[in-house]
Amino acid sequence: MAVSTSFAGAKLEALLLKSSSSAATTSSRASNGSCSLSGSLRPVRSRRAAIQRGVRCEVAASDAAVQTGQSVSNISALEQLKTSAADRYTKEKSSIVVIGLSIHTTPVEMREKLAIPEAEWPRAIGELCGLNHIEEAAVLSTCNRMEIYVVALSQHRGVKEVTEWMSKTSGVPVSELCQHRFLLYNKDATQHLFEVSAGLDSLVLGEGQILAQVKQVVKVGQGVVGFGRNISGLFKHAITVGKRVRTETNIAAGAVSVSSAAVELALMKLPACSHASARMLVIGAGKMGKLVIKHLVAKGCTKMVVVNRTEERVTAVREELNGVEIIYKPLKEMLTCAAEADVIFTSTASETPLFFKEDVKDLPVVGPETGGSRFFVDISVPRNVGSCVADVDGVRVYNVDDLKEVVAANKEDRLRKAMEAQEIITEESKQFEAWRDSLETVPTIKKLRAYAERIRAAELEKCLSKMGDDISKKTRRAVDDLSRGIVNKLLHGPMQHLRCDGSDSRTLSETLENMHALNRMFSLETEISVLEQKIRAKVEQTQK
Repeated sequence: MAVSTSFAGAKLEALLLKSSSSAATTSSRASNGSCSLSGSLRPVRSRRAAIQRGVRCEVAASDAAVQTGQSVSNISALEQLKTSAADRYTKEKSSIVVIGLSIHTTPVEMREKLAIPEAEWPRAIGELCGLNHIEEAAVLSTCNRMEIYVVALSQHRGVKEVTEWMSKTSGVPVSELCQHRFLLYNKDATQHLFEVSAGLDSLVLGEGQILAQVKQVVKVGQGVVGFGRNISGLFKHAITVGKRVRTETNIAAGAVSVSSAAVELALMKLPACSHASARMLVIGAGKMGKLVIKHLVAKGCTKMVVVNRTEERVTAVREELNGVEIIYKPLKEMLTCAAEADVIFTSTASETPLFFKEDVKDLPVVGPETGGSRFFVDISVPRNVGSCVADVDGVRVYNVDDLKEVVAANKEDRLRKAMEAQEIITEESKQFEAWRDSLETVPTIKKLRAYAERIRAAELEKCLSKMGDDISKKTRRAVDDLSRGIVNKLLHGPMQHLRCDGSDSRTLSETLENMHALNRMFSLETEISVLEQKIRAKVEQTQK
């Protein structure tokens, strides 16, 4: 492909050389473990370790090649890409990558620093897509996980840029992030999100809240530049998978959410004789708080105090749960209410703790009928209860990481349900990958149409010039319509053979063969041209 001198100018070359030289081998490649599920709730995928080992090798080889390429100053940036190891750009399609930290790999202390509020997801997507090697992005941030999904022009460079971005926004050093993060690519990334949506990767197998959170990612991402076709398609397909798994298996039967696990944990710690008499306090009446209240009622609790900023939500819950005494108290009375409670559940969106050691140390001692200890069950991320509170005598603090104890039972039954769900996920993963593979033909379709349009326009101009200047607008329009009709009819056949819905692997294979054949026949050089367009767009973006 001929590369224009202007495009391979100084600014483009500076961008490419900067991004190439920034790719360095880090210790993170060695420490990136796969996201293993406590209690073997989902199959262990050994392929992840192999993928990560492959990335380490690629990084080392690429760095050496890039350093060699930099010494040849008279070669354009694109030529260096084509002649060095970095030409993986022109040999691979963009990769879907997930850089994640979850309850299975990362302590709550780090997750709360990395948490991104839903209102800031669009900003995060914009910043991520502003990175040199990131085309599309999405953020899935919940109390149990912080996962960044991207479409990357280069796997290892994209991972490096996103990790540095996560470090910059959270204040957590890159080296520390790399000790806990997990990396998954393409099919593994797809399967992981499908498992997340189906509830297989949750602390409690089959819990339904995560599916609502995946739906929210799509809702928030609509209209956001950077929440593109691949990522949008991935999350929408994940929603389909989550619904199908819950419909076709009994994975959610008897399953509990994080909020119900919190209630179970509190009751496990309390003496059985005190379950009906223990004084319950719920701080926060949002989604999680409301679920805590409902699960307390389901366990036989008929009286509780709820602290919230406003009374409206508490009133709505009270009206929904007839026969239960729910006492509302404003936030300013929180400490007074805590002094009169045996068990305190916290589930607010506060980004700073509500309770510190000095707030709790002077609270009256809890009576022996409830075990002599005051329990704080904190299911918020960031945490509402400071870790220092656990140092107070007569106080016990539990957070979301401690809920693992609750879900340790019935392991065999959960694994059987998970296997049923995995069959569905495997089937849906193949369909999604086939759909994504079919997108490879889109650049060829555009290039072929553009190629035909250039010929049509040139020949039309020749024809009209021969007809003279005195031809009418009607005749001019008729000739133009005739030429368009001929081109459209000629292109109809090739275009039909370039379109595929991805549901049939044989059809998909034939479609990709047709694409490569057309690229050769018409010298479309689609992959190189797409690369050129993407790099040009990145250059223009950095100049703004």
